[in-house]
Amino acid sequence: MGKSRGRRFRQVPFSPAGLEQRCDEEDDPDEEPAAELLEKVQHPSAEVREYACASISKLLQEQQAIPAFLQRDVVRCLGPLLMDYSLAVRETAAGALRNLSACGGFEVCDDMVSKDIMTPLVALLKECSTGLDANQLSPEKRIEVDKNYIEDIANEAINLLWNVCECSSTAVHIFNKEGCLEAVLSYIKNFSTNVDLAISAANCLQAVTEDNPDLLSSFNASSQQVLETVMLCPENTMKHILLRTLTAGIVWNIKGAIPPGSLGSIINAILKIFSESLAIDAGETIIRMKEAEKNRLKLAVERETEENMSDVTENCVLSEDYDLEEIPKGKVKKGENDISDFLPPDQWELKEVTALLMAQQTALEIIVNMCCSEDPSDDEWEELSSSDESDFMENLYNDGGGLLMSPLCLSDEVNSAFMNNLIPKKILEKTAFPSSVALDICMHNPSWKPLIKKLNAVQCRALTCLQNLLLVSDTDCLGGASLQSIAQHLLQLVFAKMELPTDTEFLEAITSALRALLQTMASKNISQCMTPEQLLSLCEAGMDSSNASVKVNIVSILGISGSILAKEQDTAETLKVIGKFLLEVAMKESSLVVAGEALDALFDVFADGKEAEKAAVEIRLLPALKEFQPVFKMRMRKEGKGRYSKDQLCVLDNVKMNLRRFIAYQETLGKSPTCNKEEL
Repeated sequence: MGKSRGRRFRQVPFSPAGLEQRCDEEDDPDEEPAAELLEKVQHPSAEVREYACASISKLLQEQQAIPAFLQRDVVRCLGPLLMDYSLAVRETAAGALRNLSACGGFEVCDDMVSKDIMTPLVALLKECSTGLDANQLSPEKRIEVDKNYIEDIANEAINLLWNVCECSSTAVHIFNKEGCLEAVLSYIKNFSTNVDLAISAANCLQAVTEDNPDLLSSFNASSQQVLETVMLCPENTMKHILLRTLTAGIVWNIKGAIPPGSLGSIINAILKIFSESLAIDAGETIIRMKEAEKNRLKLAVERETEENMSDVTENCVLSEDYDLEEIPKGKVKKGENDISDFLPPDQWELKEVTALLMAQQTALEIIVNMCCSEDPSDDEWEELSSSDESDFMENLYNDGGGLLMSPLCLSDEVNSAFMNNLIPKKILEKTAFPSSVALDICMHNPSWKPLIKKLNAVQCRALTCLQNLLLVSDTDCLGGASLQSIAQHLLQLVFAKMELPTDTEFLEAITSALRALLQTMASKNISQCMTPEQLLSLCEAGMDSSNASVKVNIVSILGISGSILAKEQDTAETLKVIGKFLLEVAMKESSLVVAGEALDALFDVFADGKEAEKAAVEIRLLPALKEFQPVFKMRMRKEGKGRYSKDQLCVLDNVKMNLRRFIAYQETLGKSPTCNKEEL
């Protein structure tokens, strides 16, 4: 405990449009439609089957409807329809299964795989891939309606594959075994004709390639060439930026397949893409795109008015016996000069902003992971939990304290690419609050309102990036920003408003970043940046949170700040407040992890110094800890197994051992007032 650990991000399956709102509805479903519709999917008529699948797809967007369909074996009913002779049935069946996977969650996805959804799904994906290749090779024989159907089916199928692979290791194993990579790459390869399908495929492949060494051998030179072509794509639409970002993430995941001599240049190319994505101001983009939408809608109204006037003119002309085949002036024949076919689809501006925010969030999440190594092995944990008694004081009382070394690393290639592409500077910029003007636009436009959540997500990911950067690198990597200036920036984020923040995701991100910053400043003997009043205000806000990670960060921040205050003059009163706060958390907190972190913080604060000794006596720290020691041991025996992970239990074992040692240390201080930790 004490030292914060880096955080890794894993992809979350992307729900179909509208599911974020609808998956949480609580209406009790009528079970009758489930039985009736599943009966209709077996109907001889393709139109009836299509209607049934479309209806099921709509119902499956409501979580409460899912159990009724699962009870009637919806997966085995719809699975065969993925290979139905009707393309329309294939599409609607794939859409229904996609919604089931998106709203059903991990258990449902795992159940879908166990019921062999992968067999028809893999066959469908390969057939769609073959169809797209055939269309591309023989354009003179292309039937446009079939091409559109194939792409639409492929898009539904690839999203279904993404969801189940994200949730099921068995699905990933089947992906590897059945050679799905070639099909997915074919969808990415066709990005110039269907960027939306390419984005879906890239999302899927990024998820599948994460922590999947068995797939590396499948990435031959041809496969890597496809990814390189996408990364070098010059298009600057937000969708293309998202596609390049996702592709860069795939390349990062498969870096083990890249020759060592090329790794440095590849990592630099990856971070260049991320840097270009992060350089775009999302707030300004929202303002610009909203203005573009306003102008587009205004032009559409004007065109409609002109067309209506032309209709009146046409009627007048026709009444004067003009040639019926003549096209009147002011009226354009559809398909020749009508620009409506070339105008962006409805709400394209909103889609562009959404793509940008997804690109920035993805880039930041991958950067977070770049700073993380794998978790410590079991052997490393054993070493940590059985450290030699003689090392206790050195481990326990280091500045910014803690017994766990952070499992983070930053390779030379990554560090160099970070600096070359100004990544730290871009990250710091993204930690700021979104533009108030952009937020106001989103607040007052219902269809744009979901962007607020995405803007906040980007900010939180940037804060987590900053946390990891502080833990893995020296101040040189921060692009010239001093630790004090970063501290002032973070404190402004916390205390800028009249009320302290309550959003759990933001609180976790900002307290994690503050914890890492204070830890770094303490290790460099830089004076702390928070006043006692700010410190206690933040602690009160954090301990009101229901999130254990926020509470762990808060007590760690108290421990780091308190250990610095203990070395200064006339700080006993503040140390008493900190000590009482931490004691109360240790004794009353329901989470053993938080209670353990509070004890660890107490060890840091009262490790050394006259002010700390004085405060410890006045709050009766030693008697309180001696009384609490058997309670903590009992809680660990009763609550430990089953509720906490092996890693957490190893850390708690360390806390229990150090509690005994700290009590012995405090007793020694009581017997010899001049004794200090160096003498021990």
